[in-house]
Amino acid sequence: MALIELNGITKYYAMGNQTVKALDGIDIEVSKNDYLAFIGSSGSGKSTMLNILGCLDKPSDGQYHLNGKNVENLDPNELSEIRNLEIGFIFQSFNLLPRATALGNVMQPLVYRGISHRRRKEMAMEALERVGLADRTDHLPNQLSGGQRQRVAIARALVTHPSILLADEPTGNLDSQTTVEIMQLFDELHAEGHTLIVVTHEDEIAQHCHRVVEMKDGKIFNDSTSKSAAVTS
Repeated sequence: MALIELNGITKYYAMGNQTVKALDGIDIEVSKNDYLAFIGSSGSGKSTMLNILGCLDKPSDGQYHLNGKNVENLDPNELSEIRNLEIGFIFQSFNLLPRATALGNVMQPLVYRGISHRRRKEMAMEALERVGLADRTDHLPNQLSGGQRQRVAIARALVTHPSILLADEPTGNLDSQTTVEIMQLFDELHAEGHTLIVVTHEDEIAQHCHRVVEMKDGKIFNDSTSKSAAVTS
């Protein structure tokens, strides 16, 4: 069974007297441990795809199954639970709480799970150690570099042990050297068995993934194995 299965997914937006079709009949399957990039220019539909996959928005039509569960008809509370249990988000702008330490930021997604404070702290420490920030747990975001902040964001995504890690332009605010380091971390996470979906407009980042899905005008027009996967295999 596919981890993610989209069948006939469409998304319409009303803009004045016009109806814009952001997604136009998307069919795709994502397997466990896929390492996939959605790539396309502005207006291609990849951001809408991100919102649908992340259960941040609902399709206008079609079916979305995540881990065997049909999610497009769930109510807001059920969607919130799916996001908390199944999806780890990694954003371009990090989205960290400015007044919380690195440890506090990583503990945050666990608050709604009924886990004791002691266990939440242990789990957050483990996640920060995994991304190489065991010595930065008490630092606030403004005391960290861009790469360190993104590592905190990755640790926050990992701490819930989600089915998928969904990364939105994860290197967009990073310099070239830090970009290399973050993508190396993604490689390691994939090798450990994580499923990663990266949304990007950068060919270099997309080719780093093992599967590249190119989008244009709300449709998928190419779905291929990348050169990096061929080298790896």
